Amino acid sequence: MLLAVLLDAWLGEPRRLHPLVLFGRLAAWAESRWHADRRSAGVLAWCAVVLPLVALAWLLRAWLGPLHLALDVLVLYLVIGLRSLGDHALPVARALAAGDILGARTAVGRMVSRDTAALDDAQVAAAATESVLENGNDAVFGALFWFLVLGAPGAVLYRLANTLDAMWGYRTERYERFGWAAARIDDVLNFLPARLTAMSYLLLGDAARAWRCWRVQAPQWDSPNAGPVMAAGAGALGVCLGGAAPYDGVWEPRPVLGEGDAPDGQSIVRALQLVRRCVVLWLVVITLLGVVRWGAGHA
Repeated sequence: MLLAVLLDAWLGEPRRLHPLVLFGRLAAWAESRWHADRRSAGVLAWCAVVLPLVALAWLLRAWLGPLHLALDVLVLYLVIGLRSLGDHALPVARALAAGDILGARTAVGRMVSRDTAALDDAQVAAAATESVLENGNDAVFGALFWFLVLGAPGAVLYRLANTLDAMWGYRTERYERFGWAAARIDDVLNFLPARLTAMSYLLLGDAARAWRCWRVQAPQWDSPNAGPVMAAGAGALGVCLGGAAPYDGVWEPRPVLGEGDAPDGQSIVRALQLVRRCVVLWLVVITLLGVVRWGAGHA
C-alpha cells in the first residue's frame, strides 16, 4: 500500500490508455448492447463487465506466487487517485485566489456534474470542497479498504463498481431500473469504507463538530455513504457546504452540510490536506497492525 501511494504521488494517473478509461469504454459498449428497462438487464451487464476482470486479477495473483507483490502495487497505483484529487482541485483554489471566477468555474466543471456557469465564488469553492471530501472515499480510502481485505482483486472490484455507479447509477428514466444494480452494489461496497473515512476526518479535524454534523446531517442526504463522509468532513473543516445546486438548468434543494464559515479557495486546500493526513493515518495504523500480527506469528 505504501509503495502504491508513493508511486501515485510520483507519477500521478497514466496520461495514456488509463485502464479505467478503457473500462469506461467497455461499459459504454455493454450498455449500448444490453440496455433494457429492467433490473435484471443491469445485473447481467454489471456481472459481464466486472466479474471477468476481478477473476483475471485473482488468477494473475495466484499464478505469480511470491511475485504477486508487483501486481498488487501496480493495481493499487492504478485504482487510487490521491494525486489526481490535487491535480483537479488546486487549479480551482488558485483561480479563486486570483479572482478568476471564469477560470474557477471551468476548473470545477472538471470535478462535478452540476452546472457551473451560474456559480459564484463560494458556490464554486463549495463544489470543489465537496468533491475532494467525497472522492477521498471513492478514489482513495474505498480502494485502500478493499485492497486490505481482498488484495488486488478487491481493489479492482471496488474501483470498477464505483466507476459503473458513476456511469449507470442515476435516478433517471434511462437508468432507474438498468442502473439499480450498479448503485446498490456500490452502496454495499462503500458502507464500511465511507464510515471509516468519516471517522478519519473526525479524528484529524474538529472532532466534536464533525460528530455532530455526521449524526444530525448525514441522514438527511440522499446517499447513505456520501452523507456521512461529507457531513463529517465539512464539520471537521468548520465550513458550511451543501445547499441548493444547479443540475440541468434547475436549482435542486439539498441539505446543508457542516457548519461555520462560507467556503473559499482555502477550504479546498484544507480539504485536500485533510485527505492526505488521513492517508498517512491509515498507512501508520495498518503498518502497526502488520507489525503486531508479524510479532504474534513469531512469538
